[in-house]
Amino acid sequence: QVQLVESGGGLVQAGGSLRLSCAASGRTFSSSAMGWFRQAPGKEREFVAAITWTGGTTYYADSVKGRFTISRDNAKNTVYLQMNSLKPEDTAVYYCAAASATSHLRGSTPRVDYWGKGTLVTVSS
Repeated sequence: QVQLVESGGGLVQAGGSLRLSCAASGRTFSSSAMGWFRQAPGKEREFVAAITWTGGTTYYADSVKGRFTISRDNAKNTVYLQMNSLKPEDTAVYYCAAASATSHLRGSTPRVDYWGKGTLVTVSS
């Protein structure tokens, strides 16, 4: 069993930065692929970024590539999402997710083992 708790969301002006954190409990964190998803008002949840359990490989949605960086610290059971050059269209609830492989996070139908409850990011213009 893995429990995920996101933090770091808030209100920021366009062009600003935020860093989201996802603290995980459970012994399987270090062997899990981790990812971030987001859901904007009136839209479906979408993939944002993923990272392998070693942290050696990362994946990004085209909409955030070059602006967002996913990382993890297995010693702290935490995964991060550094968000720079934020845009109003980045406004959404951001969810942390754990899966057995990054391919399960990136597919058209994600197969997520565990979800966090989300943290709201609001980017004002």
